[in-house]
Amino acid sequence: MSSLPLVFAAPKRALPPRHLADLDLDGRRAAVAELGHSAFRADQLSRQYFARFERDASAMTDLPGVARQVLGESLFPPLLTEVRHLDTDNGDTRKTLYRLHDGTLVESVLMRYPDRITICVSSQAGCGMACPFCATGQGGLKRNLSTAEIVDQVVAAAATCARGELPGGPGRLSNVVFMGMGEPLANYPRVLASLRRLIDEPPAGLGLSQRSITLSTVGLVPAIDKLTAEDLNVTLAISLHAPDDELRNTLVPVNTRWNVAEVLGAADRYAARSGRRYSIEYAMIRDVNDHAWRADMLGEMLSTRLAHVNLIPLNPTPGSEWDASDKHVEREFLRRLQARGVSATVRDTRGREIAGACGQLAASEN
Repeated sequence: MSSLPLVFAAPKRALPPRHLADLDLDGRRAAVAELGHSAFRADQLSRQYFARFERDASAMTDLPGVARQVLGESLFPPLLTEVRHLDTDNGDTRKTLYRLHDGTLVESVLMRYPDRITICVSSQAGCGMACPFCATGQGGLKRNLSTAEIVDQVVAAAATCARGELPGGPGRLSNVVFMGMGEPLANYPRVLASLRRLIDEPPAGLGLSQRSITLSTVGLVPAIDKLTAEDLNVTLAISLHAPDDELRNTLVPVNTRWNVAEVLGAADRYAARSGRRYSIEYAMIRDVNDHAWRADMLGEMLSTRLAHVNLIPLNPTPGSEWDASDKHVEREFLRRLQARGVSATVRDTRGREIAGACGQLAASEN
């Protein structure tokens, strides 16, 4: 990502030791062979991790004890230590706070719906985009997450579902959204590698459908274009939050580098290649971006584009000057978009009782 400004670079902090999930299947086989074991052990380890969601090598009983010890020490360093989790929505939403090997804190949120189970994952510890209404942005960027630290959030969630720890009994994790802490495209190489692990079929990966994965970005145009060239069909989500550059410069400071027109142009190129509509994320902030004329402006911008608008009731952070729009204002904003032929919905918000907005739980722990 040399084309991105240096201000987006993560501080120099050590990533965790190499983990199985950092490697593709060929890399795992080579690593196992280097440790003096037959390459087929890599397939066994991969099935345990990606198909059975076993994250502790000592519990992989289909491997000999010596192999478990050697391969476990080399390929299964501890990545995520659960600090605590909080449940709400009658147990259908679980937010988990993890401590990483260097003491850094990150969050993920697991949500069960009638037709799917979704995990919202973090791609960075903190965030460098400095959006003032976001709890993560207020804390700044600590470091990028490794590929395995991202993937391990998903595997841990899949294990939770398989064990039946959410109401409704055992289930299968079906959807992944990169909408947790951090700007995914500012950690491009590791996020891309984690996408490969998620969509590759077992034993190489988890075998999730590309269409069930959503990657959100504030609009790093060179990285969006790079993603377009990857021949992936994950859903692209643009965190827009304002249709006009004047306001977006304040709400999403990266807009001073790539403005609204440039960001939507990059999203259009992704849609043209993939044939799939992209999502516009729009946090509804009272008396800031929820004016009727802004709804009209956004509607005009998107009326001929392959896009869907998600209006997001703001989850205010403690002590913040920002608050959610009134419901009647939200309904009118939605009506004006739909009147211009724009596909739009209000997102079903989860987790308000458990510091559900990105970064709130980590901030409270600190």
